[in-house]
Amino acid sequence: MSISPIGQQVSARVNDPASVDAAILSRFSTRAYLPRAVDRSVLQEVLELAARAPSGTNTQPWKVYVLQGAKRDELVAKTCAAHDAISANPALASEYVESYDYYPEKWVSPYIDRRRECGFGLYGVLGIGKGDKGRMQEQHQKNFRFFDAPVGLIFTIDKVLGRGSLLDYGMFLQTLMIAARSRGLHTCPQAAWNGFSKIILPHVGAAENEMVVCGMSLGYADESATVNTFQTTRVQAQEFTHWVD
Repeated sequence: MSISPIGQQVSARVNDPASVDAAILSRFSTRAYLPRAVDRSVLQEVLELAARAPSGTNTQPWKVYVLQGAKRDELVAKTCAAHDAISANPALASEYVESYDYYPEKWVSPYIDRRRECGFGLYGVLGIGKGDKGRMQEQHQKNFRFFDAPVGLIFTIDKVLGRGSLLDYGMFLQTLMIAARSRGLHTCPQAAWNGFSKIILPHVGAAENEMVVCGMSLGYADESATVNTFQTTRVQAQEFTHWVD
């Protein structure tokens, strides 16, 4: 069977690891990394490309803190200690409140179904059974270890800005992840960090007017890790698209 010129073009883009198509299709939330350093020059390139993301009236609401080495490890230690303390005494959770509602107060279908599929799928790959709170706690805490990635990113925004700036921020984050992927890097955007701003903000030297948007792990994927075999499904475009002719 012959392949159309358009099909050949798409295939070529996917086979080219530096192409946009390949970067998008090969990106996934990576939860295990190699202990391989990332050159600062590569990080700078990725950030410069991300800066080209669109934003309403060009407000460019993003601010990025890049953590490596000792400063990264110190933040990991502080946050993991707080996470352990909450596990031992759930009442302490009230001291760590997210600056904005990332998830809805009430879950409804189909969103709750997709959330459950994601959680069950991840735990299933890892062999974590229902009710195994110890291993669930351990896996969740890997968020606060940046999944052992050598680079941790913390993103903040000025509190004075409106909700639309969070939409702009999403476009910035996606641009950053795609730019990283085209350079052989993997990432994992993490809302899990959001509740620990009282630890994060002073640690990175953020100003009082800043709030945490999210964190992100960045590095070279450990392709031998079982957790990295887990990939989420996607609803097909025909299911969410309405052609209004």
